[in-house]
Amino acid sequence: MLAGKHILLIIGGGIAAFKSLDLIRRLRERGATVTPVLSRAGEEFVTPLSVSALAGQKLYRDLFDLGDEAEMGHIQLSRVADLVVVAPATADLMAKMAGGMANDLASTLLLATDTPVMIAPAMNVRMWEHAATQRNLATLRGDGIAVVGPNDGDMACGEFGPGRMSEPLEIVAAIEAQLNDGPLKGRRILVTSGPTYEPIDPVRYIANRSSGAQGAAIASALAALGAEVVFITGPADVPPPRGVEVVPVETALQMQEAVDAALPADAGVFAAAVADWRVTTASDRKLKKSKDGLPLLEFAENPDILKTVSHMASGRPKLVVGFAAETNDVIDNATAKRLRKGCDWIVANDVSPGTGIMGGGENAVTLISDAGEEEWPRMAKDQVAKKLAARIAEALT
Repeated sequence: MLAGKHILLIIGGGIAAFKSLDLIRRLRERGATVTPVLSRAGEEFVTPLSVSALAGQKLYRDLFDLGDEAEMGHIQLSRVADLVVVAPATADLMAKMAGGMANDLASTLLLATDTPVMIAPAMNVRMWEHAATQRNLATLRGDGIAVVGPNDGDMACGEFGPGRMSEPLEIVAAIEAQLNDGPLKGRRILVTSGPTYEPIDPVRYIANRSSGAQGAAIASALAALGAEVVFITGPADVPPPRGVEVVPVETALQMQEAVDAALPADAGVFAAAVADWRVTTASDRKLKKSKDGLPLLEFAENPDILKTVSHMASGRPKLVVGFAAETNDVIDNATAKRLRKGCDWIVANDVSPGTGIMGGGENAVTLISDAGEEEWPRMAKDQVAKKLAARIAEALT
């Protein structure tokens, strides 16, 4: 809960600003005090009266308001909160933050604050994917700004893709994780999860039976301990956890790109079941039966994400955790994999069909490290996740 916490909420100018009204309500339900700052562009989408009424607090709008400056100057306003939240964070606001601009109240508060900042980006998909926005995002992350979203979805402009602002409850969960004084507070942890899909043609692909349940549980458990979690997930059966930054991917190559973009991190947990191979001759049309016989598929090896990160010359996470899903000689194969990949820990499990583990709700793992083998009893996957998260917290503190 957020009882006693003070949130300074900056509302940017975008259609997603309407979600800020529900966000205020959700935060207040949990006991938080919300001081709203409405940008001039934000006033085009929500009214000052509605924002102030829902917050139950005075609304701040103008950098040069004589009364506001006499009562609570912008410097003081920027420093009295436990967390500054920008929702929606438009491309313009992100650019101002990355460039250190201060030409209105919102950007001035963000430049003057010594309080942690979280942004919830929202913009057109092309604006989100533009190189300038991605450069600004990398700069903000490097400056320690927490990011929640954006999600994939339909846009008000009629397009579809990443750029849709996270839902209010997702932002609330991220705020709760950010303000959690757990042992991983201030730590950034990367988690990969789920399967990858390697296309053969537009309707067929190579995949595996991973549900993504264990990776999602690990991300949730790490966030509950206060970590800032970047969750890179393939097409999983389970929904992603709240309170983490979700990066959806499909292929191994896309997952590699997402991992590169998410670094640096204090730890990396590579729970994804990444396909070892991809089809180099994937067709852009559905393959048809032919009198000429079976189609010829040529394969190429996918990038070894775990090995690549484990052997980084600079910027390697302090702790790199891999997973070994085996069907025979589990411990021997997993031990050899840890040495071959160069990771610090390997979480090994038996995914033979008879175990019911792959796609099921339970797991039985052995944690392998330099210290040896530690066998854990069979338990629910969320319990495995909590136990692993606690061990990661011990290793990082």
